[in-house]
Amino acid sequence: MQDWNVVITVQDGTYTLVRQALSRFGTVYKTDYYNVLLMQVPDIQGFIRSLADHLESHPGLRSALARVMPVTVRFTFQAVEGFEEGCRRAIVPWLGELGGRRFHVRMHRRGFKGRLSSQEQEQQLDHYILMNTSSEAQTQIDFEDPDYILAVETLGQQAGLSLWSRTDRQRYPLLKLD
Repeated sequence: MQDWNVVITVQDGTYTLVRQALSRFGTVYKTDYYNVLLMQVPDIQGFIRSLADHLESHPGLRSALARVMPVTVRFTFQAVEGFEEGCRRAIVPWLGELGGRRFHVRMHRRGFKGRLSSQEQEQQLDHYILMNTSSEAQTQIDFEDPDYILAVETLGQQAGLSLWSRTDRQRYPLLKLD
């Protein structure tokens, strides 16, 4: 698999259109997954800002994109245990930011069917964060209005994670985290 830091899902019938349109922002790769593209961009924040601006004047592209998810941490795993360990290592730097905040984990899994359950992994990561944050204020899982959403993406045996604040989600609706 290619080096990537963005996962894109597209609407049916728009794969080629989106692939060509996004090539201006970075390297775009095909995947073995239906309507899923990968990208490698040099600057995630710059990419998401530039893409959001571009979509303002290109409504056809905006409607063709089902979801765009940049990731800031990536790792490869061979088994469920390796996935869980990789996620815990990736989350450690964010624990201070999550302490005393409302959050939840949202996972989109491609591959590892029957061996990796998105819902179980979300719950395990929620629990890991709750057990490893220390703050005078209580850290809480919140699906209605979280301060942060931890996004987890898998493609086969590769995973990527990123943390998005409420402000990020309002500024960039193309993330479509929930």
